[in-house]
Amino acid sequence: MTEQHDKMLVKMCHSDGFIAALDQSGGSTPKALRLYGIKDDEYEVGEKSMFDCIHKMRTRIMTSPKFNGDRILGAILFEDTMNRRVDGLPTAEYLWTKKTIVPILKVDKGLEAEKDGVQLMKPIPNLDTMCDAAVANGVLATKMRSVINSANLEGIKQIVEQQFDFGKQIMAFGLVPILEPEVNIKSPEKQEIEAMLRAELSEQLKLLREDQKLMFKLTLPTVDDLYENLVNHPNVVRVVALSGGYSRAEANALLARQHGVVASFSRALTEGLRDDMTQDAFDTLLDTSIGEIFEASKASGVKKELHAHN
Repeated sequence: MTEQHDKMLVKMCHSDGFIAALDQSGGSTPKALRLYGIKDDEYEVGEKSMFDCIHKMRTRIMTSPKFNGDRILGAILFEDTMNRRVDGLPTAEYLWTKKTIVPILKVDKGLEAEKDGVQLMKPIPNLDTMCDAAVANGVLATKMRSVINSANLEGIKQIVEQQFDFGKQIMAFGLVPILEPEVNIKSPEKQEIEAMLRAELSEQLKLLREDQKLMFKLTLPTVDDLYENLVNHPNVVRVVALSGGYSRAEANALLARQHGVVASFSRALTEGLRDDMTQDAFDTLLDTSIGEIFEASKASGVKKELHAHN
């Protein structure tokens, strides 16, 4: 691996901070734009005009002086964002060279319809091509999301197996996969699902070689420190938490109780940011959001030891 890759990995393992999720895809982009104050009639859904709007929003966040590697470990990018430029540089290069923020690529293609209480990922036929592009762009890690709605053991097993299967394919490129089997926070069986999920993740980790490293992005658990065994596992670089529909205040309060877990928030990070804000107002609110999430991540303590990464 390159010297840059090793520096990124050390930061991801050892530094205080959190991961900024800037990876809304085509499906969730209109909602993100509405919250930002961009009206539906200002672009065409699924067309270049929509991606131009969301890239403008992301660029404003990434170029803000408050958005930097002092408090942010990494940023998750949608493929379209990686392929664009920020301040004249390819996005991933800009993040690392100008901000010391580790670039991460979202690789999934969305969700299948629910079956057995879960939504598996759709096939990713061009995963190898995306991994090659990620390596060429100097990206460290990838992220892919599936969803669990019910305490159905067969469904949860399928979710975890699919995540690990894709994860091993990604590891072969020298990238660190972030596996995100999200638990629906509105599920009445949330606590039961999480116990089953932890057991399945733990079983799959036993099958990895020592040199196969990954991360988990998990819903904030109902039982505090439920994922402590994952945080301390030698194959796990870091465990991060998604905000999953909680407000920033709720998510931060829950996060602060999970030792060794840091945030990977999307909506909770951009909450309140508006297109029509002055730059000062935008930067001030972003600074507050970043500060609160950073402190909650830091409150959860326990930094990972860096294990051998071959």
